Amino acid sequence: MFTVPLGEGAELQPLEPWQAAEFAAYIAEHRAHLAPWLPWAVSITDQEGARAFLQRYADGQAGDTRRVYALRLDGALVGGCLFRVFDVPTGTCEIGVWLSPDAEGRGLITHACRELIRWAFEVRGMTRIEWHCVPHNKRSIAVAERLGMTPEGTLRQAFSFNGETHDVQIWSLLPTDPH
Repeated sequence: MFTVPLGEGAELQPLEPWQAAEFAAYIAEHRAHLAPWLPWAVSITDQEGARAFLQRYADGQAGDTRRVYALRLDGALVGGCLFRVFDVPTGTCEIGVWLSPDAEGRGLITHACRELIRWAFEVRGMTRIEWHCVPHNKRSIAVAERLGMTPEGTLRQAFSFNGETHDVQIWSLLPTDPH
């Protein structure tokens, strides 16, 4: 297993099926904070659900189509980053993130995403990284801006969640963009 140090006790490392109990407990503790943005924060209600979610990402990593990482602060799980989509043939991937409220404001997500971006472009040769968010998620938009992403547009009524249909903003980053 690898760990990428992010400074000040923070690190990024794979989040794997054997960590399902910890992930389920994290979701249970932070469900109210995560649920407005993440469908899995609502649907994962126990260790088996967490294991199934993490196994889909483990299978995706084996198939080179997706990956998930834990964001830890002093060893504790405080959030995560993932490549929700990792499409090697097209060179396109999409980054997603989450963070507990007590870990916000430290730049952890921005730093972790920069590591994922560096790896995707420099190691894997990806040619496009996307960021999707609902227009009213100001914290997510701020991260996309800090990462140097370009807003490309809004997909109207493209995301059904919690009984509502939401618009989705698309941001992107190319290897030639300053980041």
